[in-house]
Amino acid sequence: MLVLDPLLPADEADAMVRLWHDVGDFGQYSNEGFATRFAPELAQRYDAAANFVRSGGRFGRTEDVAVAAARTNYFRETYAYGDDITAPGIEVLLHHEGFAEAARALHGRPVIVPAIVYANLLLPGQELAVHTDVPEFRGANRTTIPQWLLVVMHHADLFDDWRMPIATGIAYFGHARGGELAYYPDGATGPVATYAPRHDTAVVLDTDTVFHGVDRVDGDDSPLASLKPGMRLRHLGGERWAVVDGDREVVTYGTDDLRYSVSWKAYCFADDAERDAWAAHDDDLDIETILLRLVDDLVERGRLATAADRPGDPELGRLLIDEYIRFPQAADA
Repeated sequence: MLVLDPLLPADEADAMVRLWHDVGDFGQYSNEGFATRFAPELAQRYDAAANFVRSGGRFGRTEDVAVAAARTNYFRETYAYGDDITAPGIEVLLHHEGFAEAARALHGRPVIVPAIVYANLLLPGQELAVHTDVPEFRGANRTTIPQWLLVVMHHADLFDDWRMPIATGIAYFGHARGGELAYYPDGATGPVATYAPRHDTAVVLDTDTVFHGVDRVDGDDSPLASLKPGMRLRHLGGERWAVVDGDREVVTYGTDDLRYSVSWKAYCFADDAERDAWAAHDDDLDIETILLRLVDDLVERGRLATAADRPGDPELGRLLIDEYIRFPQAADA
């Protein structure tokens, strides 16, 4: 993991906080995702959610399922997707040369193409379940393939020839307490490391490969019991924010109560020819090719007797997650 400290000049860091306030309206992560035709019964990040409920998170805490779900249903908004800028001013991060240089060092690939910038907001008591991020492959991304299946593809090591190496930069702004980044630099069976965020700092790592999460944000977590899917986080002006259900204010917070981060993701190519092959959609994957290859591997592993024994889509999805994604074990509380 590479650390950028400071990330921006002080005035530009202050501008990032103003941009956050100006955007001012954030939906929940559970509302994100594209409709995909394979196993729509499974939530987009069924893998991470099921593991969180089963394990109790990094510290093995047990609690009511509804409260556990509220802890991980944080708020998000996309600021830039390729050339589509929805939050003017974010170009400072989208084209940040420090991020690009760190990406080159991380993957050893010189051609860097910024892809997306989005914001994450966590309330006091919320945390981000341990997971790996959603990767991409040529022809296979979150617009057409379930997110959990893309994660399976990477962990299965069967599609490396199509994988798009991605670098992720996580920039922190504001003065919330808690919400440390927990990550596993030596793999799921290795020890955990933590990074305590500070205003105007950033880290860069391969979040598609490195298991990571966010520890609980400090503060009063009792309002989480009132958090329901579909609510939004809205700026009220000044330093005040509210979780709203339609026009009804459910609970209010101050700016410094909220853990705010901005994630930057970029594709990393070995050369211009590799970038051009991606842009031209040469040798793209499709869903049937992906599933056939995974089912054949399940047969080789003895998890299925023959390819004809392939179960229904939701059952197959759960089998794939259980077979290929090996999460870190929860520590003692």
